[in-house]
Amino acid sequence: AAVRLVRDGRIRGEEAYRLTVRADGIELRSAAAAGAYYAVQTLRDLLALHGRNLPGMRIDDKPDFPRRGVYLDCSRGKVPKVKTVKALIERLAHWKVNELQLYIENTFRYRSHPAIGRGYSPFTAADILAIQEHAERHHVRLVGSLASFGHMEKILALPEYRHLAEATDFRRDAKGDLCPTDPGSIRLLADLYAEFLPLLKARDFNACCDETRQIGLGRSRKRAEKIGLGRLYLEFVLKIRRLVRKHGKRLNIWADIVLAHPEIIPDIPRDIVMLNWDYSPAGQRIDRTGEIAAAGLPLMCCPGTNSWQSHGTRMEQAVANVAKFARIARRYQAEGVLNTDWGDHGHRNLLGASLHGFAHGAAHSWHGRGVEEKHFTRRFCFLTFADPTGRLAGVLRALGAYPRSDLYHALVEPLDPDRETLSHRTIQRADLRLVRRRLEQTRSLRLPRLKPQPEFEALALEELDLARRMDLLACERTLMARRLRAGRSVPAHRLRRWGRDLRELAEDFAALWRARNKPSRLRDNLRAMRAASEECDRLAR
Repeated sequence: AAVRLVRDGRIRGEEAYRLTVRADGIELRSAAAAGAYYAVQTLRDLLALHGRNLPGMRIDDKPDFPRRGVYLDCSRGKVPKVKTVKALIERLAHWKVNELQLYIENTFRYRSHPAIGRGYSPFTAADILAIQEHAERHHVRLVGSLASFGHMEKILALPEYRHLAEATDFRRDAKGDLCPTDPGSIRLLADLYAEFLPLLKARDFNACCDETRQIGLGRSRKRAEKIGLGRLYLEFVLKIRRLVRKHGKRLNIWADIVLAHPEIIPDIPRDIVMLNWDYSPAGQRIDRTGEIAAAGLPLMCCPGTNSWQSHGTRMEQAVANVAKFARIARRYQAEGVLNTDWGDHGHRNLLGASLHGFAHGAAHSWHGRGVEEKHFTRRFCFLTFADPTGRLAGVLRALGAYPRSDLYHALVEPLDPDRETLSHRTIQRADLRLVRRRLEQTRSLRLPRLKPQPEFEALALEELDLARRMDLLACERTLMARRLRAGRSVPAHRLRRWGRDLRELAEDFAALWRARNKPSRLRDNLRAMRAASEECDRLAR
């Protein structure tokens, strides 16, 4: 045989392997199936690089971390189709990612609580089982993640659950924390966990518990005044831990609230995994990872793709964020790296723009010291899209070069200077020099012609071009809005053309959304786009 797979107990580690290329063939040695799988993934890349004639070599390889994860937001707008998640799993596994977490606030269909998820195209139990089965085939663990304390606003907005909110006036404060002193809060979680957790084989479960900004300010104020805000938080987390342990799971939670109240760290059980997140290389929590490690708590380091609130990502920040956090994770012997991808404000950001971040995080999770940042993007484009020219890499870098989030909001922010209340005020804070530079850049930017792609990659290329068009229209809208708000006029033909261009873009956006995702909150995005185009038509008249 040209390729021989050999089980070899001398190879240490289930995911380690030895790949040898000699004149008489290729030999892949591993102690377990996972190692053989990863050896094959490396061989696939070698064949892509060298063709049918491989140079002689020996590779001894093993991962930096036992947990190498991707965290996918499935609650802020997009609920991906099972087909999409399966295809993503195959790509992630090729990059040697071995853990996928799907973030769920209200996008799971509960039999015992049918109102939750209605109108959001929720996952069904059958969906989760199908995804898990496919993930197992590719040596990926599907780890559950349910909002369980903060970020419960979509559930707490329902009449049946409003009484469980910490806030006494939910209409005034849209953020949704469960009230930790209400016994009904833990009963609700018990019901949700009873349906969701038995579906999952992985022993870890992420209950989130992040950004609980209301607790102690509303119904639990007296308890907070008595024992302290940090103790109040830990008190409820320990109740969640008991629920999770009943299902044979190990609790994982985000570490932001714990680090905000370091006095509780000594009292946290040593079987709770701290997920320390920060999405900027300058983030303060990155440098506080040592406090978690010093306490003997298991931890994961959690950077981000920086694709959210962006059409094309903030690539420079994402790359630096991942590289630094992975170094910190190695220094403190973290269990792994969990690379997050969020969908704030309607999840208009596109999956195709996040793939580079996923691959970069995967590279740093497997063998961070071997990543050559200067060449990474070009190699990613060659191995993922078969582009040997480097032109697509240039497009990706250009799309990821805008460092701020204002263009994401500017696409649909009202122009009218007479409106008293604007949905966002980012246009007013935009740096017009950056916007004009971005406008010229996106006008001249074009994706290269590439050979026919598999469906997943073909959609990604369409999404990248749509990201370019969205940034272009956002730049134009920013400049028009600033003129109008300064009391200057904008030609009617320019307003009408912008409205027409956005309507055309909205059709393409909807088609790409439907290609990868369930309907979910597509209508929210289309409603915002329609309002923006109609405003231009009205002002033109």
